[in-house]
Amino acid sequence: MNTVTAQSAASAAKPRHSNPFGNLGALRRFVAPAVTRPFSVVETIVFVAVIGALCWTFDRNDPFLLHAGFPWLWFAPLIVALRYGTLLGLLACAMLIGAWQVLMHGSAEAWPTLFFTGGLLQTIVAGHFGDTWGNRAQRANTLNDYLNDRLVAITNSHYLMRLSHERLEKDLLSRPTTLRDSITELRRLSVVHGLDQAPAAPDQSNQAGMPGAHALLEFVAQACQIEVAGLYPVHGGKIAGQALARIGDAFDLDPHDELVARALDTHAVAHLKSDGQPVTSSALLVCAPVISADGRLLAVLAIRRMPFLSLNFDNLQLLLVLLGYYADGVEHSEQVQKILRSVPDCPYEFALDVSRLTRLERAAGVTSSLVALVFPHDDEGDSFFEHVMRRRRALDLMWPVKSVGQSVLINLMPVTDATGVDGYLARIESSLRAQFNLDLEGARIGVHTLHLGGDPGPALKRLLVRSGIEV
Repeated sequence: MNTVTAQSAASAAKPRHSNPFGNLGALRRFVAPAVTRPFSVVETIVFVAVIGALCWTFDRNDPFLLHAGFPWLWFAPLIVALRYGTLLGLLACAMLIGAWQVLMHGSAEAWPTLFFTGGLLQTIVAGHFGDTWGNRAQRANTLNDYLNDRLVAITNSHYLMRLSHERLEKDLLSRPTTLRDSITELRRLSVVHGLDQAPAAPDQSNQAGMPGAHALLEFVAQACQIEVAGLYPVHGGKIAGQALARIGDAFDLDPHDELVARALDTHAVAHLKSDGQPVTSSALLVCAPVISADGRLLAVLAIRRMPFLSLNFDNLQLLLVLLGYYADGVEHSEQVQKILRSVPDCPYEFALDVSRLTRLERAAGVTSSLVALVFPHDDEGDSFFEHVMRRRRALDLMWPVKSVGQSVLINLMPVTDATGVDGYLARIESSLRAQFNLDLEGARIGVHTLHLGGDPGPALKRLLVRSGIEV
């Protein structure tokens, strides 16, 4: 990349010379220059003087070759006019006229009016031709310089884009899912597998506390390119000897392994060179903790084998983020399951936020609210529905529900009490009045509110029933 870019930059920085005659050598460029050089006046004077001297040497009695049958002397002004234009061509003519006045002064030869008039007109015509095509060549050369600069820039951009495309392909091959998709999938696993699971026996409490452990490990292994690993639960700061899930070849985990001890102590990812302290006595490559949002250590992921190129900071950071989001879902899994049992059609993300905000209200007394707006299911009502959807606040989470006769928009408003709900409804009504000249009553929009607290599942179900939705 550096070599190609340097070559392109060098070609772009190289000075350009006008050359409408193609790729000519130095001698030909001297014979047929494309632009007028500052030294051209001196060249014209010397060239005409040399031609005059040759003619005088050829025939001293007739140095202007008036009796040669052809005006050979006018080739000199003709060449000058073609090379440098009309002005220098007239300078050559003036030199010939001056030479006549000097050399033929007192001679019996009469002033050759037609000879000089014809030569002067020929020089003017040739000079006009030279000026016209010289200007055209200069314009064409300027345009070519601009296009060449653009070509160099496009070539460099295309090369960089190709490198970026190749790197993107490698990233997509190594990480086939995005971080957002991974988080959504891991959160879903913590609830879906928990719902499908029967009540746990006493000796199965570890598995019940980590629903979908095998699916979690398979997904994380795919996202982070893990080949051999095991997921081990942690209770009271001690790691269990039996793995919840494995991937790849089976192996025995030493509870006193140095990486395991470091991960349990620091609650961070431990690998062979973590914190600048190399580890040589461990049989593992990486040991990653599964920590919930409140800092509780649920399990440890012990990695025995993974590709060398995957053992980097970004990949290990992604691994810790995915495990943390899964642990966060496990922390709220029981409450989310209760909500989904009461309202099966509730989206998981919506139920998870309801659970979190309910827990926040119980722990700190911070009130959050649910507002259900009921719209008639017709063309006008659908227009109002879309209009209100576009007016959502940044922190709000909306759940649109449509039935045969009506559409219901359930808006979860974090950290919003009754006063905040009134302000939200006032803004909606003001927006409807500005857009449609209608208030909530005129638009036939029903309003139902619920402040989170107590058992969120039955409360959400009652709110839906009040809004006309059968659960």
